[in-house]
Amino acid sequence: MIRWSRRRDEQGSAVVEFLWLALLMLVPLVYVMLGVFDVQRASYGATAATRAAGRAFIIVPAGLSEDDARARAFEAARLAMKDQGMDLSSDQLKITCSPACLEPGSTVTVELDAEVPLPLIPDALGGERPAIHVSASHTEPYGDYREAKGTG
Repeated sequence: MIRWSRRRDEQGSAVVEFLWLALLMLVPLVYVMLGVFDVQRASYGATAATRAAGRAFIIVPAGLSEDDARARAFEAARLAMKDQGMDLSSDQLKITCSPACLEPGSTVTVELDAEVPLPLIPDALGGERPAIHVSASHTEPYGDYREAKGTG
């Protein structure tokens, strides 16, 4: 009795299986990494923006008003966010003074709230794009032994 056995030729299929598995695992990993990088970039930008805005508000030259200090602070924050490739709108930045602005012994608190949209999601899907909320806050003292500037 003659027995014929057929062996399946599997030469090369391990490479194909590895490529499919690598593709199925690497694409989500790359997407997650892109999202993490965007959020980290926004976080760095928000921290730098609040710090720059607080300092710009405090060191306003003599003779300028509180509105001028706010404009300088917004411009400093806008530049810090632009360094990270992000835009800043005026409604994202909030500047509060306690007890009064540009008075000896007061403090200035700058808060920034921003939304970072997740990457590679088209607007064609409808609705708002999913986003991650990023916020930062910085408090800067005006100093007890400084001249009051907000009277101009």
